[in-house]
Amino acid sequence: MATEALDPTDRLLAERACERLIVEFVHKLDLGNPSDVADLFTDTGFWEWVEGDRRIQGRDALRSYFAGRPADRLSRRICTNILVTVTSEVTATATTYFTTYRVDGHTGGFVPPRAPTQVGHYEDSFCKVEGRWLLSSRSLCLAFAGPTERLEAAAEN
Repeated sequence: MATEALDPTDRLLAERACERLIVEFVHKLDLGNPSDVADLFTDTGFWEWVEGDRRIQGRDALRSYFAGRPADRLSRRICTNILVTVTSEVTATATTYFTTYRVDGHTGGFVPPRAPTQVGHYEDSFCKVEGRWLLSSRSLCLAFAGPTERLEAAAEN
């Protein structure tokens, strides 16, 4: 089916569902339970870093991977320029720019401003499974990156 044949309302609903997944992903990492990110993927979905050897595939592996995030990590991801392209009634892709602010060793309170830890973009693919849009893949592409600082070390500088 050519994407031009999609009903405009169906296209809009698909775009919005995919945009919501993008936002839910970072919300779960920053403010929720990071292991719940796995629920946003298909059973065989994967998350990977384009540069490097990090590829996590399948819901159980994703749940375990994201659950391993340090409990004292404070992070906030800012996503923008979300461009979803519906490719069929049941598939879509997206590119999203992101900026990540992150420190480890957080015990409460606010953290003085600092440069972002990462700036890059996500490349996503989506699949509609049993009426629900899910991520089938998320690739993280970094343009700028640095190590995650420990809050104690940052306070000494």
